[in-house]
Amino acid sequence: MDDSIWSLAPPRKEAEILAREVGIPLPLARILTNRNILSAGEADRFLFGTLEDLHDPFLLRDMNKAVVRIKEAIRRKEKILVFGDYDADGVLSVVMLLRALRGLGAEVDYFIPERLKEGYGIKEEHIRIILERKAGLVISVDCGVKALSFVNRAKKEGVDVIITDHHRPGEVLPEAVAIINPVLEDSGYPYKNLAGVGVVYKLLQALFQSEGRESWLSHYAKLVAIGTIADVADLRGENRILVKHGLKGLETISNRGLRGLVRICGLGEKKISEGDIGFRIGPRLNAAGRMESADTAVQLFFAETEEESNRLAKRLDDLNAERQREEEKIYKEAMNWIESAGLAKRYKALLLGCEGWHRGTIGIVASKLKDAFCRPVLLFTYDDGKAFGSGRSITEFSFIDCLDECRELFVDYGGHKMAVGCVLVRDKLAPLKARINELAEKRLSEEDVKRKVRVDVKIDFTDINIPFLDHFFRLSPFGVGNPKPVFLTEDAEVLSHPHPLQEKHIKFSVRQDGRSFEALGWEKGSWITSIKKGDRISLVYSLQFSQLLGQENVSLSIEDIKGRDD
Repeated sequence: MDDSIWSLAPPRKEAEILAREVGIPLPLARILTNRNILSAGEADRFLFGTLEDLHDPFLLRDMNKAVVRIKEAIRRKEKILVFGDYDADGVLSVVMLLRALRGLGAEVDYFIPERLKEGYGIKEEHIRIILERKAGLVISVDCGVKALSFVNRAKKEGVDVIITDHHRPGEVLPEAVAIINPVLEDSGYPYKNLAGVGVVYKLLQALFQSEGRESWLSHYAKLVAIGTIADVADLRGENRILVKHGLKGLETISNRGLRGLVRICGLGEKKISEGDIGFRIGPRLNAAGRMESADTAVQLFFAETEEESNRLAKRLDDLNAERQREEEKIYKEAMNWIESAGLAKRYKALLLGCEGWHRGTIGIVASKLKDAFCRPVLLFTYDDGKAFGSGRSITEFSFIDCLDECRELFVDYGGHKMAVGCVLVRDKLAPLKARINELAEKRLSEEDVKRKVRVDVKIDFTDINIPFLDHFFRLSPFGVGNPKPVFLTEDAEVLSHPHPLQEKHIKFSVRQDGRSFEALGWEKGSWITSIKKGDRISLVYSLQFSQLLGQENVSLSIEDIKGRDD
């Protein structure tokens, strides 16, 4: 209950046609048109797409070269080293490639740099690792598209490099044997939004096809789903198909380590959803690289005993708890700083730094602050004369474009529209702040930095019936590009005084048009004195589902409320 702007998507005429042709309730057809799905064919692919609808992996530039070189390495018994990133997407990309290559008879090892010691990506000095391990072929996953000096040095040492990545390249591409990256202008691939695990999946798809092993591919969809969701990738197109298939696969888990991870997350008997991955499984996998070494997460998937699986899963759980404590500490300090100095009233972008902040958690805190203040946030921690930054942005402001315009200030930087990382000499921080503030002031309006509640469609409670819910479930999985639908219901009556849950949430009952629901306000504890029994309100909400005595229970997760006089 604040001065947020409710933005109701205007109805499009295509929705009525879509509802008739596809046979779905009109409110759900409006949700599809809000996601720019305007024809029955597009809706059919969105709702019912299968693995058969995936594009040919050999459309990707250099895919054939990569497959030929990998098969040559396997035939020659040449050592292959997989070089990955330390986040969940990178870790699972490594796991997938290790399993697949070993299954094809390759001699294969891996290396993931430590975030706090070495930072992101492949650097020229990493050639030492390659030579020590006597590798003749390096395959990068979730990184490498900017590794010019490393590839040049590897060539001089007689080592070939295959790059698989999904990040934006620099002005010049490395002279690798093959570069498989759908975002390249000449990638040849129709779908640009694959996560790192998705790019590796396409490589495996091509490899297995060439070896007559297509049946192996389905085993990897679980890891693709986890990595894609954890990397907050767009959940339309091929990503949506892969995630849907992977979530279905998670109903039966054969990998001992993944079973241990699911148990430690408290999901042992539960059907795993995209939310479970985003808020439970993904953070624990990410915690290894953030707080310690990503090796712990990789090793989990190759655990040989239940005891080892439980030990490694417990370690990830402990690291995640440590990450949460660090995150809470930084968040409180940053909030105090922003509010006491009135920074959100003065700037359209927030840039803060502190010596003691943990480098592995500042990105998560930046995301929370971005949500709280509705503007781009870039947080820094300092070490050895350098500033290490991690930023998150709003849809109206491309952070990577902003950093591109400041490129001369950085030692290193990268990312995409919504999330970036950077390193610079600390003396360059003041000019960077000035430049980013100038760009934010120019590109963001006052409306852009106000809290907006985007509403898909206005409905009555009576619209939420069994046919509606049956079709609603087909809209999932929800995430970036396909957010959980948000509904508006007007003139509802509060049936009960709100009561607190864990001191920061609230719960109450609400009725409209003769139908009542339980309403839950997550992180809305401050509303408890603003709502009382008998109030007439309009509310914006998403649907929340839980199992109760074997029945699917529907409740309302409240985004915002306005009284009759607001």
